[in-house]
Amino acid sequence: MSLHDLFLEPLSYDFMVRALASTVIASAVCAVLSCWLVLIGWSLMGDAVSHAVLPGVVLAYVLGAPFALGAVVFGFLAVALIGVVRDTSRVKEDAAIGIVFTTLFALGLVLISVTPSQTDLNHIIFGNLLGVDNPDLIQIGVLGAITLTLLVLKRRDFTLYAFDPTHALAIGLNPRVLGAALLGLLALTAVVALQVVGVILVVAMLIIPGATAYLLTDRFGRMLVIAPSFSVLAAVTGLYLSYHLDTASGGMIVLVQGAGFTLVYLFGPRHGIVGKRLAKRRRELSRAA
Repeated sequence: MSLHDLFLEPLSYDFMVRALASTVIASAVCAVLSCWLVLIGWSLMGDAVSHAVLPGVVLAYVLGAPFALGAVVFGFLAVALIGVVRDTSRVKEDAAIGIVFTTLFALGLVLISVTPSQTDLNHIIFGNLLGVDNPDLIQIGVLGAITLTLLVLKRRDFTLYAFDPTHALAIGLNPRVLGAALLGLLALTAVVALQVVGVILVVAMLIIPGATAYLLTDRFGRMLVIAPSFSVLAAVTGLYLSYHLDTASGGMIVLVQGAGFTLVYLFGPRHGIVGKRLAKRRRELSRAA
């Protein structure tokens, strides 16, 4: 296969150009936010919010409102319900998260099944990257720009909240407001990635890049560079593979991200399993000598 067939031939189609632009934006935004989610330990919360926004998106479609509005409303509703169940019963937080997000996700599925639509709403669940049209691309670009701008402008506050919320409170910041702001950005990011991989796989794009960068560096500033770089490279690779292998684009993108994480987990220079064992073996040999 020639270089033209491999890289340029897919770009001769407009739908592939829009898909490439969409996946680059979504993967970069998700990766930046994932750095904070991994540090705070909100992986399960990210899963919950990304699934819980489904009924909000469907209702927004029915009412003719922006998808982002419905997603944000149901994202905050999910967090509020989790807090109520956790604080007013013996049920622990992980169980409360599981109950709320599965219930809201099921509500979304039911709403899709009873909503008459000329649009296939199942694309919200599984994504429809190759079906992105110009209005979708504009929405992804605008929401992605808003989310990324807020994350960059408030990065110092969010980072302090992630490492030491008590210190953040001591210097005049409100940890509750910062946590709520991150959850709001999480809901917006979920909408950005919906078109690319769908509700089911959004959580992968929200967790894997940050976790991969976390294994490669101990400095948060470098994580904010490594995570989006890794995520964009994996997304573009996955999109090209899906084109040439004729497979599902969203699933292939997440599969490539998972493969990248596995390689770093095994062979990462600082925290890879194989690298640590080899270093331990070298130390033992040096002592024996």
